[in-house]
Amino acid sequence: MTEADAVLDVRDRDDPPFPVISDALDDLSPGESLLLVNGFEPEPLYDVLADRGFDHETERVDDDEWHVTIERE
Repeated sequence: MTEADAVLDVRDRDDPPFPVISDALDDLSPGESLLLVNGFEPEPLYDVLADRGFDHETERVDDDEWHVTIERE
C-alpha cells in the first residue's frame, strides 16, 4: 500500500471512535486509502473491514501508537 489519501487520528477522542471511522470509510472511493492512527491495536475493527470489502495493514509505531492503513478494494 502507498501513502494514504486521508488520515484519521482517533487517539484523543472522548467519544467512541467507531462511528467516525465508519464515516471515513464510507467516504473512500475504490482504490483510495485511509491511515487510521489509534492508541491501541483495533483488533475488533478487522472483521468489520473484511466484511465491508476493505484491505488493511497494521503497524505498531510506538507503545501507544498504531497505524492501520485501510484501502477500499
